[in-house]
Amino acid sequence: MSSSELDGGTAYPGAIQVTVDRQVEMRDGLCLSTDVYLPRLLGDQGAAKFSCVLIRTPYNNASAVNIRKARSLADAGYACVLQDVRGRWDSDGSWDPFVAEAEDGYDTQTWIGQQPWSNGRIGMSGRSYLGSVQWLSAPLRNPNVVCLAPQSICVDYLTGLVRPGGAFQLGVLCNWGLRVVGRSSQDIDFDNWTEICRVLPIADIAGRAGRHMDFWDRWMDLPGGDPYWAAIDTRPHWDQITVPALIFGGWYDLYASQAFDQFNGMRLHGGSEEARQSRLIMGPWPHHLGSDLSTAPRTGDIDFGTGSVVNVDAVERAWFDQWLKPDSDPALDSPPLRLFVMGVNRWQDEQEWPLAGTDWQRWHLHSRGSANSVRGDGELRLDEPAEQPCDTFVYDPEFPVQTVGGANCCSPNIEPWGPYDQRPVESRNDVLVYTSAVLDEDLEVIGPIVLRLFAATDGPDTDWTAKLVDVAPSGYAMNLCDGIVRARYRLGQDESRMLTPGRVEGYDIEVGVTANVFRRGHRIRLEVSSSNFPRFDRNLNTGKDLARDSEIRVAQQQVFHDPSYPSHMLLPVIPVDR
Repeated sequence: MSSSELDGGTAYPGAIQVTVDRQVEMRDGLCLSTDVYLPRLLGDQGAAKFSCVLIRTPYNNASAVNIRKARSLADAGYACVLQDVRGRWDSDGSWDPFVAEAEDGYDTQTWIGQQPWSNGRIGMSGRSYLGSVQWLSAPLRNPNVVCLAPQSICVDYLTGLVRPGGAFQLGVLCNWGLRVVGRSSQDIDFDNWTEICRVLPIADIAGRAGRHMDFWDRWMDLPGGDPYWAAIDTRPHWDQITVPALIFGGWYDLYASQAFDQFNGMRLHGGSEEARQSRLIMGPWPHHLGSDLSTAPRTGDIDFGTGSVVNVDAVERAWFDQWLKPDSDPALDSPPLRLFVMGVNRWQDEQEWPLAGTDWQRWHLHSRGSANSVRGDGELRLDEPAEQPCDTFVYDPEFPVQTVGGANCCSPNIEPWGPYDQRPVESRNDVLVYTSAVLDEDLEVIGPIVLRLFAATDGPDTDWTAKLVDVAPSGYAMNLCDGIVRARYRLGQDESRMLTPGRVEGYDIEVGVTANVFRRGHRIRLEVSSSNFPRFDRNLNTGKDLARDSEIRVAQQQVFHDPSYPSHMLLPVIPVDR
């Protein structure tokens, strides 16, 4: 049996000391259920002190996945603490997502540092909500915390989770929120999830499903400037975070863009030299990255090859070894940014985001006024438009454009995630399709994608959507990233600003981030429409309270591309000779 030396004792794989349901008291007197996994030593157990990996979860600290990970860490010589967050499973209190995680995390970290088995060095681990608890507590700077390893999560819950571009992210909040609103996770048995998402007004969805969600109502109602959002937004506090983070993200994760916000926030504004050594690994993955041990080569329709597979636990373990072992040297030699480039299926190491030397190309929308569907005359070209008629379509919320893949969460059996053939979407007349000429050489696009859209509608409010697509010679249309903007929030979510019917407005749509080589023989495509359902709720076009409105109004939409209104997509092209 192999062994390893750690702080004066010999740890033996498989020989684990476990304490379950330890009640750890928080500052307000409530207790959180906490399980502790310690390596068992050949010698005196009481004399050993270990570095600790802390995992805080709303998904049951006694789940098979968590137990397996805790035992693996203990086998490697780490203590592992698994804790149910407030109001979930065996912990006291009521659950209000994200609200108490900063203070509860800090108090738990302090408790760990006081334990006789602790050497006072803590790393944190976890994906999704398990990553959010890391970012929320980090600015409090508990002296015991040495490093973080958050995966697939945002740091701004208003624009990252609840209302990207101002639109309510209905699919995620419905199938995730309805399951976790109780003390334990509960499956909801619906024959047709799309029909549940079609309930109007959307404020009634939880009740129709037999659930009561206080946070659902709050998330629909609170304006962007409310202090609630500021209290759970990490972005203003980068300079207060003094420990490094190993960040994992996926191109088809709903938090893909925010992974780069985290990377740049820490690298450029972190509160210490150690914090500025944070790293990001970005692969062709959906929200869950794959199994609990490694990613999977297939996402949606596409098999990105075995080279895309990463053993996340092994990479994370090396990170912990680097920062948590008392005799380690925290100086890291590897590049801070590692990207998987789709189209050519290769990994690429970089130093910054966006990439140095990026050629920001404007690809303009062109047509003769009939860009409706893939059968239309819409084009993407580098030359600026001359006088051209606008494109028009009818947006009827009763018949929204369906979500087909993309950056969805959290149940792929309900809303498939990843790349899928978009031709069924592009067959609709309420989807404007702009396609480039066939490329005569490879075009590498890496960075954030933004659409500057000039458009008008005949009502007080509506939505605009955009999707970037890679079209193969066969016609297969692979979605890369997509975005949305709610017109009333075009200038920010602090305040609703209704439209003047018929007036042309400029919209900046954050389409997302990607790393993709459009191969020679392929074409670049942009889809523009007004719905992406059920990923986002339907804008009913009335200008009324979207949470409580059930009146459906059909909207007449216009998209402009002429010298006065040069709609264009900004593509971050990487030169061949960079």
